[in-house]
Amino acid sequence: METLFSQINQDKRDRCAPLAWRMRPRSLNEVVGQQDICAEGTWLYQAIQHDTLTSLLLYGPPGVGKTSLAHVIAHTTHAQFEALSAIGGTVADLRKIIARADEALLRQGIRTIVFIDEIHRFSRAQQDALLPAVEQGIIILIGATTENPYFEVNTALRSRLHIITMHALSQDDICELLQRACSDKRGLNSAFELTAEARDRIVVFAHGDARAALTILDEAATLARVQSDSAQTSHQSGKTPITFQHVEASAGVRLPSYDKNKDEHYDIISAFIKSMRGSDPDAALYWLARMIDGGEDPRFIARRIMIAASEDVGNADPQALLVASAAFRAAEVIGYPECRINLAQAALYVALAPKSNAAEAGIDAALAAVRSSKQAYVPSYLRDRHRPGAQDYGEYHYPHNYEDGWVDQRYLPQGIEQGSFFKPSQRGWEAQACKRLDGIAAAHRAQVASQRTQAAGHRTQAADCTKPAPTPAPSPCSHEQAAHRAKPSPLPRDTR
Repeated sequence: METLFSQINQDKRDRCAPLAWRMRPRSLNEVVGQQDICAEGTWLYQAIQHDTLTSLLLYGPPGVGKTSLAHVIAHTTHAQFEALSAIGGTVADLRKIIARADEALLRQGIRTIVFIDEIHRFSRAQQDALLPAVEQGIIILIGATTENPYFEVNTALRSRLHIITMHALSQDDICELLQRACSDKRGLNSAFELTAEARDRIVVFAHGDARAALTILDEAATLARVQSDSAQTSHQSGKTPITFQHVEASAGVRLPSYDKNKDEHYDIISAFIKSMRGSDPDAALYWLARMIDGGEDPRFIARRIMIAASEDVGNADPQALLVASAAFRAAEVIGYPECRINLAQAALYVALAPKSNAAEAGIDAALAAVRSSKQAYVPSYLRDRHRPGAQDYGEYHYPHNYEDGWVDQRYLPQGIEQGSFFKPSQRGWEAQACKRLDGIAAAHRAQVASQRTQAAGHRTQAADCTKPAPTPAPSPCSHEQAAHRAKPSPLPRDTR
């Protein structure tokens, strides 16, 4: 139970606490950003206002207000609040909390909210220990995690939680937060004036992280106060100015978030590949720089460029695969920092090259046909000749014995027609090569058709030469003559 002395002690702690802690929101109206989940009319807003909250999981990057939202819920609802960090918490701690919650529910009818920060750090056994209490409603579990819950939280526990995804704050959200911190009594209490340049610089450094923004502002304010006191100067407005230089000195080197084996890793490499596929060289360089700056393995980047060279460029420009292969070799041999240039060259080549996905689409279509249809046999004339009985196979036409190295011959098994898999693009080398091949095939077929027409003409002339002479038509005669001719001649007397 909160008393006057406990409130005094808390006020003392707050005066010494960092700015980010002091500026935590106390109600949903003070939550900056996250309007899609906190605004009036949303599920969470209604559940908090009517005290019908169920167990949930807050998922999002650092500094977006997961812990702050949990404390807002605790102060808004009529439930008692228990907090536990998954970093140092044990199964024994969980059981004690659940026991106290069960007792409060049975004796006082009060529900207990159990907030577990970084819940993904709990082992499987620790997560399983929560199942009965969550299932029976003894506790309202609020978990917070920066990791994808679909990978890091047990399926059984996850199925009992309402998952809420929180996003990085926008630039406008960070600006609003900074303005509030400068004027609020819990913050800088209007003792400082934040210049526009300094504010914009903090926004860049924060990268959507509210905690980072407030920490930089707190440090810059401290530095501005020290320098102002030592110089014994005062601003016209009576407020100590926080300048661009103060922010630069306080922020130091703050890298954009990049986790080499988690969601950020996959999101950035996905954006990098899509930028090359979309022929945007600037975007490709930006995402490449994010990975290099985050210490990503250069061989991993080079492998993705090699895949894109075949998947998205293919034979529209066969050189792309060679350039990507060379970049991979350079990344292996040279390493950082010099191999960043090799990676950039390869990424730009793939981004600028004409695009064709015919190679990927073709092999996938062929694999689908192989796996979904009956086995097709190799035509006899295409089979290996190094076996007994091969002399009875059909005649194979050797393409090099023909003009242009091409002969009209069926290579597909029966039941599969030409053009079933390979559908070339109309771009780059691929289009030129297909156009050349189509021209050769058309010319060859026209020549064969012409030869067949000529052969048919020769056969007609030969048939006319060997045809027998026609029998002359009989001369007209009288009926008596016709009857006489029709009457058989008498045989000689001696032969009758």
